Amino acid sequence: MINESFICENCNFHIEKHPEWSARNHCPKCLHSKHLDDKFPWDRNSKCLWLMIPIDIDYKKNKWNMIKHKCNLCWKEILNKIAPDDNFIEFVSKRNKLI
Repeated sequence: MINESFICENCNFHIEKHPEWSARNHCPKCLHSKHLDDKFPWDRNSKCLWLMIPIDIDYKKNKWNMIKHKCNLCWKEILNKIAPDDNFIEFVSKRNKLI
């Protein structure tokens, strides 16, 4: 895993390295991600490299709350752990209003 800063391709927010986690793979502000992984988390072998949108939430016993991302190009879905500074509550609120 590589903990690096980046600019979100969805909202242009500048994301710094995460001080508490080993690496960050999505924007804490809009929760969008980039399709970088192919076969397993952190392999960084995807040929797609497209924007992934947050579409749902999930809960895994050993990983707590997770964001489900879906690629806008190839439709692959990937689960990602929630970071402490993610805008997760707002996402859940918006999601619940749609249900």
